[in-house]
Amino acid sequence: MATTASPETLALQRLYHWEKTAPDRVAFTQPLGGGPVRDYTWREVADQARRVASYLRAQGIQPGDRIALISKNTAHWMMTDWAIWLAGGVSVPLYPTLAPHTIRQILEHSGSKLLFVGKLDGWLHMKPGIPDGMPCIAHPLADDDAKKSYPQWDDIVARHEPLAGEPVRAADDLSTIMYTSGTTGNPKGVMHTFGAFAMAVAEGLKRIPLRADSRMLSYLPLSHVVERALVEHGQLATGMRVYFAESLDTFTADLQRARPTVFFSVPRLWVKFQQGVLHKMPQKKLDLFLKLPILSGIVRKKVLGALGLDQCIFAAGGAAPMPLELLHWYSRLGLNIAEGYGMTENLGASHITLGDPSTFGTVGTPYNQVQCRIDPSNGEIQVKSPWTMLGYYREPELTKAAFTDDGWLKTGDKGSVDGSGRLRITGRVKDLFKTSKGKYVAPAPIEDKLVMHSSVEACCVTGANMGQPLALVMLNVEAVRQAGSPGGRGEIESSLAEHLKAVNATLDPHEQLDCVVVMTEAWTVDNDLITPTFKVKRNRVEDLFAKHYDRWVEARKPVVWHQAS
Repeated sequence: MATTASPETLALQRLYHWEKTAPDRVAFTQPLGGGPVRDYTWREVADQARRVASYLRAQGIQPGDRIALISKNTAHWMMTDWAIWLAGGVSVPLYPTLAPHTIRQILEHSGSKLLFVGKLDGWLHMKPGIPDGMPCIAHPLADDDAKKSYPQWDDIVARHEPLAGEPVRAADDLSTIMYTSGTTGNPKGVMHTFGAFAMAVAEGLKRIPLRADSRMLSYLPLSHVVERALVEHGQLATGMRVYFAESLDTFTADLQRARPTVFFSVPRLWVKFQQGVLHKMPQKKLDLFLKLPILSGIVRKKVLGALGLDQCIFAAGGAAPMPLELLHWYSRLGLNIAEGYGMTENLGASHITLGDPSTFGTVGTPYNQVQCRIDPSNGEIQVKSPWTMLGYYREPELTKAAFTDDGWLKTGDKGSVDGSGRLRITGRVKDLFKTSKGKYVAPAPIEDKLVMHSSVEACCVTGANMGQPLALVMLNVEAVRQAGSPGGRGEIESSLAEHLKAVNATLDPHEQLDCVVVMTEAWTVDNDLITPTFKVKRNRVEDLFAKHYDRWVEARKPVVWHQAS
């Protein structure tokens, strides 16, 4: 088995390859706001990255210096990453929705010498997190305030000659420090090399059909490991075309423009897509149409076309477990969703299915060169691969704690392996909680069932040391609107009560929920209840709401409404 990457597969070498062999091929399609888009060829993007690299060198950037980047996904995000590598630096991407104190923490912890500021929804809110005196560069789609305050990308490109030659970054050179989204505490800086990305992507492409003529829409944060590996490094490996989304409001149009052949999304967004379909075509009507031989094909094509997924040959989900019912729902539409598994610490490349319905409920078998075992003492999944992280930046004790004594990465997830070698995720080791009756409850499988209600966008099952667990749910936008209409709240309450009854009927007695609590305030990154990848921060939920648990249960109602104070 190969345990090192060949030089020609490394990121910069791939950039040089496309620059030379396909200079006029479109690499990126970037919305410019309000309708127009711009295509960038490989010649253009390589030229701009080289010119910005020259500027960085002129600013005294030395090999190994950390350079940070905070932006939503854009063509300039990618070009910035390449410019940093060309200049010899190590890129430190930040999620584009971070609070100011987290921005400051990461910039200071990483020792970043410079920050690129790109397209952001709340720049003025974030700006106080930038340490005084830190040099910054503004992207073309940055906020006007940033463009007035800092040197601008386009001016830098116009005033500097492109960096000449083909600077080499070796396989074992540090490429990036990726800070985790902070589900379990402060973000940790995961260190990965150029070789790690090349090896992981090479194995991923044996299962994921990316080619030179493939199209992907980039919209999940490029600071997240899956988007970084699959989209950025997947493009460098294959030369495919990448489209960018403009905003949530234009997402459907962005998808329809890209017509992606490969599409990845997190479970929460797959649920939202489903709810959008059912808002226009109720489930009973959809079920009826799908039973009719000729009409079923027309309906499937129409629904997938409306989603912009009618040309998708490989759809995938990950970052959190996909509800089994949701996988079957899409399968009936003719879209079989593969489910992947991994961590930032192993570049998200551990396991994946191929979308075969017989594998639904599992994350498939390990990639080649990945080893997987289950700790018999607590059921924890542990893995090994050649692309496992170097460690956490400046955190030797945390790095040591992330591995077993014999060198396996501890995932923190619980799971089991079936007779075909397929891994099934059953929850988080630390998410298990014990009721006052001494029984353990695994919340994740229960949450998968609750979130399938058409009004629910996110949920959290909790209740340590209580007689029975309970669930907190956040309504989606349509349900919030309905709850504010005459009689709407009662309809939602009645429907949720029926859903709770149906879910409880599938659970063991000690798992059955006392009640569902409807939260009237949205869970957002700003109020620190979810991560930038839409994972609920369980500890934060418990810190804020545990004081209400007894009162909610004592109400003796299946559905309780919590009004934010």
